[in-house]
Formats: sequence, structure tokens, C-alpha cells
Amino acid sequence: MIIYSKVTGIFCLVDKFCKEYAEVVDKALIGNKAKRPSIMSQSEIITLAIIFQLSGFRTFKHFYVKTHMKNDFPATVSYNGFTELMQENLMAMTLFLKTCCLGDCSGISFIDSTPVRVCKNKRIHNHKVFKGIATIGRSIMGWFHGFKLHIIINDKGGILNFTITQANVDDRKPLKKERFLDKIYGKLFADKGYIGKDLIQMLFVDGVHLITSVRNNMKNSLMTMSDKILLRKRSVIETVNDELKNICQIEHSRHRSFGNFLVNIIAGLIAYSFLPKKLCIKFQTIKTNQTTLF
Repeated sequence: MIIYSKVTGIFCLVDKFCKEYAEVVDKALIGNKAKRPSIMSQSEIITLAIIFQLSGFRTFKHFYVKTHMKNDFPATVSYNGFTELMQENLMAMTLFLKTCCLGDCSGISFIDSTPVRVCKNKRIHNHKVFKGIATIGRSIMGWFHGFKLHIIINDKGGILNFTITQANVDDRKPLKKERFLDKIYGKLFADKGYIGKDLIQMLFVDGVHLITSVRNNMKNSLMTMSDKILLRKRSVIETVNDELKNICQIEHSRHRSFGNFLVNIIAGLIAYSFLPKKLCIKFQTIKTNQTTLF
């Protein structure tokens, strides 16, 4: 549950961004700029979308209709009108996430993908909302219908970058895009699904050292003790994925449009950045004659 005393702080940060965003957009617009203004500001719309992800409510309609904090937001539109406004402000929310909510790379990063299901497996063939968009994929938990969320985090639990792909896309494919690793350097720890000789060589040229464990049918490779210990700490990103789903609610099966699906994920990632505590790795340096243990 969100601490409502922090609502003002979230709103102030969002409002500052929205003012700068509006100035840039107004300069870039071509043609007629006249548009009927909404009774709710862009800052209020984005703030409410973020607060819902941390509120503990499972359905946005219940949150908005019953407890949308009339004291803090006295002028509100109807529920259907608000869902349309959220989709209209998807670009602003995404830029806010990219510019204000991502962490800084420290040279030690972790990458993983997590399935984002859009329906239960029994309803795959009857599901029409994401027809032609969502695909069937497989994870360690079994088959699922939907998408994959790929995230990179630092050693402090902060998200460095993210991307969304279809469920049947190989986990290694996003790493082949330069923009996904634009601000990543140093060591990148991953699971066995990212093993690939060509991929490791390509990333090494770009200043990224991809470190994975080996499969049972592979030869052992030399690894420093510090890298081996950090590879065991890769569970921290699995905890982040769990918080994104169970606290920030990026996954549910009640979507009625692809736009609302994207809004829900972006708002959930923003909400994660406002969590008071994040799981991080505590380093304790122990000097030995052979190597340094972390």
C-alpha cells in the first residue's frame, strides 16, 4: 500500500516534468494547436495512474470510482473518460519513465526476462483483445500467452532499461540492439538462456562483459571468485520481477485494449521507482592471496 503522504512528492515531480514536456511539444507542433482542454491536468492523470499501481487495488475502476482521493483531486472526469486520457498521455508517461525514473549503471548489472500473461491458458483460443499481437511462449513455469518484459537492473535494484517483446522472441535478441545497452557498461550477469558465443564477443567489443553459468553439457570455464559469487546473486532481479507483478501490478488478465496494456506496464515501472525500499547487494570486500571476494 502506498503512503499517501508521498502523493504530493510524486505529483510535484510529475508536474515539473509535464511543464517541460509541454514546452517542447508546443514548439514541435505543426498546424492548428487548438484543442479542447480537459478539466484534469496532465500531471493529475499521470499521478493517479502511478498511485493506482501502488494502492493495492486489483481493478482500476474500483480504485478510481470509490477512492480516487477527492480532496487531492477535486476535479475528475468519468471512468471511461479517464481511461481515454491515460492512453493519450502514454508518450508523456514513457518519457517520464525514461528521463526521471531509471537508475545509473555502476558497472555491475543483471538482466532477465519475465512473462507478462494477458489471459489464462484455457482462454488462449477465445482471447480476442490481443489477436495478432500477443503470441505463445514458454518459460520455466510453462507455456503462456502474452509478452515478455526484459529489464536490466543495477546492484542497487534500480531499473536501468527495459523493453517489451512478444512471448516467442529469444531472450538474447534485445541484447543485439545498441539502444537497449546504450548506457550499460562493465559486467552483465544473466542466466543460461543468454548463452551465445557470438553474442558474448559482440557485447565485449562494446564494453559489456556478459557472464552466465554453463549448461550441464558444456565445458567448465575459468571465472574469478568475485564473478562466481555475483552470479549467485542474480536472484535479486527475480525478486524485482516479483515486486513488479505483485506490488506494482504490471500483469493481469482484464485488459480491453493494447493501449491500456502499455499504460499499465509503464505506470507499474514508474511506480517501482517510488518504492521506499529496493533489494540491493551489500558488498563486503575480503582480501586474500589469490583474489578479492565480494
